[in-house]
Amino acid sequence: MNSIKESLKIYGPIILSLIFLFGLVGNILVVVTFSWYKKSKTMTDIFLLNMAIADILFIFTLPFWAVYSYKNEWIFQDFMCKLFRCIYAINFNCSMLLLACVGIDRYVAIVQVTKSFRLRNLALSHKGTLCLTVWITATCLSSITYIYSESYEIKSSGHIVCEPRYPEGLSASNWKFAVIAVEIGVGFLIPFIVMLFCYACIIKTLLQAKNSQRHKAIQVIVTVVIMFLICQFPYNVVLLNKAISLLEEEKKNLTCPELEKIEYAHNITKLLAFFHCCLNPVIYAFIGVKFRKNIFKVMQNMCFIRKFSLSRTRCSRFSSDMYHSRRTSEVSPSEGGSSFTV
Repeated sequence: MNSIKESLKIYGPIILSLIFLFGLVGNILVVVTFSWYKKSKTMTDIFLLNMAIADILFIFTLPFWAVYSYKNEWIFQDFMCKLFRCIYAINFNCSMLLLACVGIDRYVAIVQVTKSFRLRNLALSHKGTLCLTVWITATCLSSITYIYSESYEIKSSGHIVCEPRYPEGLSASNWKFAVIAVEIGVGFLIPFIVMLFCYACIIKTLLQAKNSQRHKAIQVIVTVVIMFLICQFPYNVVLLNKAISLLEEEKKNLTCPELEKIEYAHNITKLLAFFHCCLNPVIYAFIGVKFRKNIFKVMQNMCFIRKFSLSRTRCSRFSSDMYHSRRTSEVSPSEGGSSFTV
């Protein structure tokens, strides 16, 4: 177990740093592209934009978690412990709720074709209310994380940790079990059931439709579900196992080595769950043809702005040189032309 602990201490910060880098770049590109080049936004576009914002909010906390992983001790203030754990919970709940909303929007657009125009226009007219409701719901679900998160010293090891801490008089194990059960139920099971139903109906409809693009659409949907399961399912299974073990620990049925294994599995699967914020731009945006075209527009415009700025600098520099040369001495036309085109 010591080798696993040392590996997590070494590779954990590296993995978190890579997630920070690629996740930040990818999600910023999503925000820029959807904001600048998606003139006629659908509800899916709006939900994806909110997902990217939620991921960016969480990504900015990763450097602190990387330090925590490397030091194996929380060296920051107690307020930051509460805030960062709450931000993670908000990101988790908000992302899963938005994923469910994306599934519902695609279900309405593809399966409920006759009603899609009216329902989607109604949703677009209340898009601000829908997104605000998702954020408020995610924040309310995460408020208990903020209340009970705390940085405190473990007496056995002397290390300061950033973990939930419940009042002893409220039966700590029961509270932990209740919190984890709510997190799994609302943050994973409900969105997963909604996604499973919506995408199953979508796949059935696309298979029946005579459309040459249906295989590509099915491939995108299957990729969405598979990546969701790969990243989130192991972490939620470990969370459920951890919740059960807390009750068994209270009954003295578990040994310390077994509890340590569960804790290490929790840390490893959490890294995998963190990685999902990198995949969202790839799965929901980069895989789309329109988004790729808009990304190329962003790159071209950035290059154009840079070239235009350089051209203006060189042009002004050339004009200044020409003005100075006329005041001092004669300069041949070929020299002036060559300096302009460099």
